[in-house]
Amino acid sequence: MVVSESQPVIRPDRKTDRAALFDVCVRTGYLGGDARGRHPDDDLLPTIFLAPYLDLEPELAFVADDGAQAVGYVVGTADTEAFVRRLRAEYLPTVADRFPAPPDPPVTETDGLLALLHRPEHMLHPAFAAHPAHLHIDLLPGHQRRGLGRALMAGFLGTLAARGVAGVHLTMVTANTAARAFYDRLGFRELPPADPVVTHLARSTGPLEDH
Repeated sequence: MVVSESQPVIRPDRKTDRAALFDVCVRTGYLGGDARGRHPDDDLLPTIFLAPYLDLEPELAFVADDGAQAVGYVVGTADTEAFVRRLRAEYLPTVADRFPAPPDPPVTETDGLLALLHRPEHMLHPAFAAHPAHLHIDLLPGHQRRGLGRALMAGFLGTLAARGVAGVHLTMVTANTAARAFYDRLGFRELPPADPVVTHLARSTGPLEDH
């Protein structure tokens, strides 16, 4: 699907996209801005929030391609409970040596992220039961506000709806107010549990409308 003649193309992920997608993840990884150098290994964020989805559910990975490379993506799962089981059994063993478990409780910001990787059960909560799918979406700042995020989301939601998945949720850093405004426009609404650091949002997989 082409957004317009001057806009990137929205297409399925390809294996050759991985380096570019990792770059997008890191360059949008701190409140929507650049996280390069924030952690000892720049691959930490994509290892947690991107690669598991590319590996385990590549059919739900969509890319915004500017003609040269990927400049944005949406990834996710149709079934969070099943995804957590597969992440622990299939994905975590492939990265645990490079990214070992942190102290308990975590001490640093990096430790806190490593805890998310090693304890994927944090993604499970009864409040998400009606919205079993979840997603992550990122777009380089220079390509935002052009309708690409909406187009990525439309493709992802449409795929979920075709599978009979009724609802999707996401978790975002509360301080990222620009992202919250984007999700509000797409019809996402806040869910419990309340948390001062992260916000949980959800919506149906129905068509996007202006809000």
